[in-house]
Amino acid sequence: MRKILITGAAGFIGFHLTKLLLKETNYEVVALDSLNDYYDVKLKKDRLNELKVTFHDNAWQSSNPKLHFIHSDMSDKGKLGDLFEEYKFDFVVHLAAQAGVRYSLENPDSYVQSNLIEFVNLCECVKNASLKHFVFASSSSVYGVVNEVPFLETADTSKPVSLYGATKKANEVIAHSYAHLYKTTTSALRFFTVYGEWGRPDMAYFSFTKNIIEEKPIQIFNNGKLSRDFTYVEDIVKSIKLLLEKRVESNGPNIFEEYNIGNSTPIELMDFITILEKQLGIDPIKIFKEMQDGDVYHTYADTQKLSDLIGFAPEVNLETGIQKFVDWYKDYYSK
Repeated sequence: MRKILITGAAGFIGFHLTKLLLKETNYEVVALDSLNDYYDVKLKKDRLNELKVTFHDNAWQSSNPKLHFIHSDMSDKGKLGDLFEEYKFDFVVHLAAQAGVRYSLENPDSYVQSNLIEFVNLCECVKNASLKHFVFASSSSVYGVVNEVPFLETADTSKPVSLYGATKKANEVIAHSYAHLYKTTTSALRFFTVYGEWGRPDMAYFSFTKNIIEEKPIQIFNNGKLSRDFTYVEDIVKSIKLLLEKRVESNGPNIFEEYNIGNSTPIELMDFITILEKQLGIDPIKIFKEMQDGDVYHTYADTQKLSDLIGFAPEVNLETGIQKFVDWYKDYYSK
């Protein structure tokens, strides 16, 4: 049985990936999360409960023999190294990070700790492990002020416009150096505006839904003249699942690769809000504001590189994905 470490497993994407792998593979999954309070910890614990992980007798317990939950961050290299020694991982998918573009303007230290120091701690463990594949979350934020669309992996990403984007670019550079030195097959995944059930409350689609239902105003930045490549979370995790094994099988010439994972269908913000208000059946109160620091005007993924490798394209359109999210939101917050 192959063994995989998923960091940030109680987070949005980590939860969905863990759920998918437990359902569709025979991997033994070690799920690590610090359960920090960047957003509602109850939501993270409820995700774990969905995975049949509960807290009893002062310890986290899983009823699934293929799943082990570790409540920890990656600040302690020794403890992290012990985890690698115990489980002898075949794969590592690193999704833990301090998220959020705007929050990075307010609390830069947390980004340095989580996205840089702890990332290097993980790389130090990876270099000594006999991994088949190391996969980690980068972000479309690395593209910064790139103006040519769609965004290609070969574009200049040396000018991110937020500290969050800068730390994700730093992750790519650091991981490239480790891959070059220690010959570990490594993939950086540039996610584009992931949305869906069990999402992050700090994301616009989530906060819009909350405010519209509660009849509170929604803030629309740059007067709505923005577009995003919204990508449904199930399409994201299916892509990761296929990529895990495929890069090992293909054994291409480059040990380090970056891949865009997006829907390749950018949506204007005002069109997105129209879809959301239609699904909710409520006309929102709109407040138009100027562009925020650290934000970008457009995101648009060219996903040909990933598609050529794994033969998969996104399947869920925005209307369907938003309906799934709205149905989940109403059910979850009615309990």
